[in-house]
Amino acid sequence: MLALWQTILITILAFLVPVDKYGLTIGLRWPIITAFLMGFILGDMPTALYIGGTLQLMSLGVASIGGSSVPEYAVAAIIATTIAVTTGKGMEAGLAIGLPVAMLGVQFDVCAKIINGFTVRQSQKYANEKKFKKMIRILYLGPVTMGLTAAIPVFIAIQLGPEVITAILDFMPAWFSAGLTIAGKVLPAVGIALLLNYMPVRKYVYYLIGGFFLAAYLGVPILGITIVGIVAALKYYADHSAVGTMAAAAVNDNIGGLEDE
Repeated sequence: MLALWQTILITILAFLVPVDKYGLTIGLRWPIITAFLMGFILGDMPTALYIGGTLQLMSLGVASIGGSSVPEYAVAAIIATTIAVTTGKGMEAGLAIGLPVAMLGVQFDVCAKIINGFTVRQSQKYANEKKFKKMIRILYLGPVTMGLTAAIPVFIAIQLGPEVITAILDFMPAWFSAGLTIAGKVLPAVGIALLLNYMPVRKYVYYLIGGFFLAAYLGVPILGITIVGIVAALKYYADHSAVGTMAAAAVNDNIGGLEDE
């Protein structure tokens, strides 16, 4: 059972996720950062980071472009970590509740944007009337409305209590739980594939093959592969910088030769 202070901190953290996404941009929108903070609140950092890392991979390549609404994976990390720690049933149990709430957050996000549309129009009206204090005050409704889209569902989910959550999870058929386990392993790969879709993979496919070889066949941990990638990137940058410098020098020489003539 969560203590009162834990419930308050978790609700505040959930409130700050959409506020950070549309305003502060200090990193709370990323599941791994949110889960890291949840690890401190719940006192189980390994579980929190495991869930946060998994959801971070799921969210790669998913972006809210042009005002579109997407699932809030950071909110899923908050709920999934809370359920996994309080029920002791692991990541799959947390995702079984966390992901649907994240999907539901899409609808809340749309509603909040509609409400904020009225808020902006009213603030514009105050600005035209030169009532700037009222304009500033009403604009505070924007982040409050967005924050509530995450804080309310998270508060309801965690206030149900581990007993209710456990009863729901026990009621789920085995095939559904097995499906969630498979999905939890497949979705990170889907997230990476979406991210690669926006990158020049065909041009640098040999780097991708090399990283896969290091991980799959040599068992190199992710930190080791990251170091190799950094070295390769620095070498690529140095080579192309040298080529650019030589080309610039050649152009200057040609200009100098023309001036001498």
